Amino acid sequence: MAVDAARIEGNTVVLGGARVRFIRTLRLPETGTHPLPPGLGEFPVRRVEDHPDTVPPEWRARGGVMLPVYLREAMWLSFAGTGEPSALQVGVGKVCAVSGERWTGALSRRPQNYLTLPRQPWLDGINSGRGTVRQFVAVPLGMGATVEGQVTGEETVGGVQLQAFGLGEAAHRLWRAERERARLLRPRVETAMYGAPSGAFPEPGAAGGGAPPPAPGGQVTRGAAAPRARSAVMGLGAGGSMRQQVFEDDRPLSDWAAEPSARTFVHLVTAPEWRRITGEAAPPSPVDRAAYTAAGLPWFDHYDESATDLAPPRALGDVKPVGDWIGDDHTPWQAPGASQVRPLGDPRPGRPVQDGDW
Repeated sequence: MAVDAARIEGNTVVLGGARVRFIRTLRLPETGTHPLPPGLGEFPVRRVEDHPDTVPPEWRARGGVMLPVYLREAMWLSFAGTGEPSALQVGVGKVCAVSGERWTGALSRRPQNYLTLPRQPWLDGINSGRGTVRQFVAVPLGMGATVEGQVTGEETVGGVQLQAFGLGEAAHRLWRAERERARLLRPRVETAMYGAPSGAFPEPGAAGGGAPPPAPGGQVTRGAAAPRARSAVMGLGAGGSMRQQVFEDDRPLSDWAAEPSARTFVHLVTAPEWRRITGEAAPPSPVDRAAYTAAGLPWFDHYDESATDLAPPRALGDVKPVGDWIGDDHTPWQAPGASQVRPLGDPRPGRPVQDGDW
C-alpha cells in the first residue's frame, strides 16, 4: 500500500493531518456508567526501527511505534492539535473500535468504520452503547479477554492500528475557503480541553501543565538494554462504561480521499519488556482512582446536542469486561461529587515512522 510515512513528534503520532496522543488515565469500575476520567500524562512513544536488536522480529516486520502499559492499565486517545479534517480508523487487534467489524483498510459508511477529526476530540474506548463507550484496558493476548479475541475468536494481532484519510482535492479546496471566511468573520474563542479545563487543571505533559497527583513507584531511570527475548504481546480489552458520543460523519463519503494519507501499527509493551527493549523504565503506575477523587480533583463531561451519535454495533456491545477473565476489581469506588464533574467545550515536522506488513 503506497501511503505517506507516519511521524512521531515527541509522544504524538502524526498521520497526515491527524494527530494522536495516547493518554494515561484512571481505570473505571466495570459496573455503572461514569463521567470521563482525567488525563494523567502521555504514554511515551518510541519507533520500533530505533531498537532493531531488542524488539521481536515480527515487530520489525510490522514497523510502527510502541508504548509501555501495565496489566489492566486504562488509556484514551487524544486528537488535540488536529488541524485539517481527517477520517481516522482505529483498530484494536485489527477489529474496528467504531464498527466492530474486522479491519479492512477502506472507509465505509454502512456501518461507519472511522472517526471524523477534529469533530471527534478523543476516544476512550470501543463504541459499545448508545452515547457510551467501554474503556480501553490493556490485557495480554492468550486469555480471550481482548476485544480481538471476543469478536474474532482469535488473538494473533494485538496492539492498536491507526490509519488516516484526508479530504479529496475538491472537498479540501472548499474546506480551505470556508475556513478562511470563518477566520475573517469570527473572533478567536478559547474552549476547555479534556484533561485541561480552562487552564484550571492543565493536562500533565501539556504546555503549562502541572504535575499529576502522586503515583506509586520510583523515578524513571535509564539503563542498558538486555539481550533480545520474545516479547509478551498486549492487546486492548473493554473496561468500565462512560458517557461519550462517537459522532456520525456529516460529510458524504465521496469527500474523503480514496487512499489513506498515513498509517501505523502501535505495539503495546509490558513494563519489564519496555525496559529490556529501550533501556528506559516505564512511567510509574497511575495514581489510585479513590485517592484522586477523594482529593477533589476533576472528572469531565462532554455532550454535543448538534451531533448524531453512532449506534453501537452488536459485536462491540456483546464484548465482556476484562474482569470476567482477570477477576473482579475490588478497589473501592468513590463516585465524584457533582461539583467535581466539569463540562467541556469542543476542542478545536517529526521523524518518519517505518511502516510494514500487517
